Formats: sequence, C-alpha cells, structure tokens
Amino acid sequence: MTAPLKIREMPKEDRPRERLAARGAGALSDAELIAILLRTGTKGANAVDVAHQLIKEYRSLGKLSRCSVSELAKIKGVGFAKAAQLAAAFGLGQRLARENFVEQRIEKPEQVYELLGFEMRALHKESLRTILLDTRYNLIRVEEISLGSVNESIAHPRDVFRPAVIHSAYAVIVAHNHPSGDPSPSQADHSLTRRLREAAELLQIKLLDHIIIGAPNENRPPYFSFKEMGAL
Repeated sequence: MTAPLKIREMPKEDRPRERLAARGAGALSDAELIAILLRTGTKGANAVDVAHQLIKEYRSLGKLSRCSVSELAKIKGVGFAKAAQLAAAFGLGQRLARENFVEQRIEKPEQVYELLGFEMRALHKESLRTILLDTRYNLIRVEEISLGSVNESIAHPRDVFRPAVIHSAYAVIVAHNHPSGDPSPSQADHSLTRRLREAAELLQIKLLDHIIIGAPNENRPPYFSFKEMGAL
C-alpha cells in the first residue's frame, strides 16, 4: 500500500498553507485548517490525515472543541504542543465571536445564543454567566459566576449581580447551559429565575432575560428564554 504523501511532497498549489495564503480560509476544509495547526503528521499519516481522523472520531468541530489539552494530547499524532495550539485556536474563535458584539445592542435570546452558544454548548458542566449591559444594552463584559456539576449550576443571586454592581451595569442577561443539549428548564431553573427577578427589583438592575443554552435540534430552538415564555 502506497504511503500518503507528506505535505511538503505535495504540489505547492495543493498544500494547505499555500492555499490559505492564496485563496483564504474559506477555500480550505476543516481538516486542512486543522492540519495547518498540527503542522506535521505521524508515521503513515500526514497532518491532513490526522486532522481527518480527529474530525471523524469527534464527529464535529463543536465536540472536538470540548476536549481539554490533556485529552487532545493523548490522541495519536497530536501530543501536548499541538493540543495546546488547537485549544488556543478554539479559544481565539470564541473570543472573536464575543468581540463582534462589542458596542452592539443585545436584548434578544438569539443574540445571546450567537454570543455564547458555540462556547457554552461545548462544556461538559453547567456554567452560569452574567452578560453585563450599559444603558443602551450594549455589551460591557461577560462574567462566569459558577461552574457546576454535570447537571447542576450552583449560584446565589448576590453572586450573579455582584459583577453588575462592580461594573455599574444598567441591565443584565443571565445564561447557563445544559450539557445534555436539551434546554428545557428544570424546577431549579424556574426557582433561580424567580429569585433573580426579586433580587433585580431590589437592586434596581434590569434583568432582561434568563436563557438556557442547549444544542441545535431540528425539532426545537437551541435555547430556552424565560422572557419569551412570559416568566420575566
């Protein structure tokens, strides 16, 4: 069986880095972009082959992005240095997505999902975040309040609103994820929302919404909005 060509043995116009430089990232497949980060492959497989295996094993970029550096490092052909580079690339993508919302009015659940969905649906544990907004509902910052277990997010309203007080936010949107992918609210979620609403009234901070982030599904939205359901 013929061994696959090493990337440096490919015609120049077929090499991922050269194609990226000539035609932009849109001209490359996911595997080719990952291969650029990996740089080298392993015995019997070039970097593109290793990247294809990663995508095949994890089935999507979203699931691949859930892996920690230590998890990625255990994969044949990756190792610690390449794992760190992959994790850094996913992290930069998440930060870029957030940066695009600076000075943009945020008040709709689909905007919150676009802001945090990619990052939060990749988490194995529940994370509770507070989105801080100014008087025009423009983004000030996002603060993580708690990182819970697989199915429980632990937070007190004082912890949720503390960043809003510190940063003089006019309004907040609270968001947390369901690692199961199903954004349907639990009784604990309803209880937390009631307590947050009461605390917001006392502090005179607008609680615009509490949003649960799940995974895309053709039968339902990938999020649940307490405001849309009339609970806020």
